[in-house]
Amino acid sequence: MSSDRPRRMAADRLAGPLLGLLFLRAEVAGIDRITPRMRLIRLAGDALRGLEWTPGQQVRVRVRDPRGKTALRTYSVWSYREDEIGLCVLDHGDGPGAAWARSLRQGDEVLLRKPEGTFVITESAPYHVFAGEETASVAFGPMLGALPAGARVYGAVEVAREADRLPLPHAAELSWRFRGDVPAASSERLVSAVRDLDLPAGPGVAYLAGEARTCQAVRAHLVSERGWPRRSVLVKPFWAPGKRGLE
Repeated sequence: MSSDRPRRMAADRLAGPLLGLLFLRAEVAGIDRITPRMRLIRLAGDALRGLEWTPGQQVRVRVRDPRGKTALRTYSVWSYREDEIGLCVLDHGDGPGAAWARSLRQGDEVLLRKPEGTFVITESAPYHVFAGEETASVAFGPMLGALPAGARVYGAVEVAREADRLPLPHAAELSWRFRGDVPAASSERLVSAVRDLDLPAGPGVAYLAGEARTCQAVRAHLVSERGWPRRSVLVKPFWAPGKRGLE
């Protein structure tokens, strides 16, 4: 335990009544390494019972940065059942979220808000297209799992290496691209992978998430090259180079 960890925990207890009005209190029930760079953090507690959650939605979590200052970070909900929420956190860089995830231990208290967001499945879509990288695949997992029986699925997911693939439903119907040590920002590889998809003639609904500029490039391809209406392309930028949290 770091030397200032008890002091930080004591400060949170003093602020408890106010924090309790703004956040749900949960406890770390377990931490699992599901890929070399991804932690599954399982949060449990009575405050999590009976929440309304639609696959694809997110929660905002109160974290501490490396200097001890608090910040809010947004994470897609990987799973939810009864009184437990699962969050997948990518271990990269020295940002507040990554540092927080590395410091967590079983039994630690975590403050989070209720699930929210509109980046969810459009069940009436004639077919569904998914495109994004590691951060996007956390949202895609539960969304793919929530698709109605018989849904037509297409998509492209880019990760650094094959070991970074999350266990996604419909994985065999997705085109996987591996970039190695090349940065994920402004990914021409992902745009090319979407361009290579053999999609039906008419538009479906596309779900684009991950790095902001890559999302913009994929949307431009669908709208300008394939003639899709913009309303058929749902975009959820999670990050951009040099920026900490886009929400």
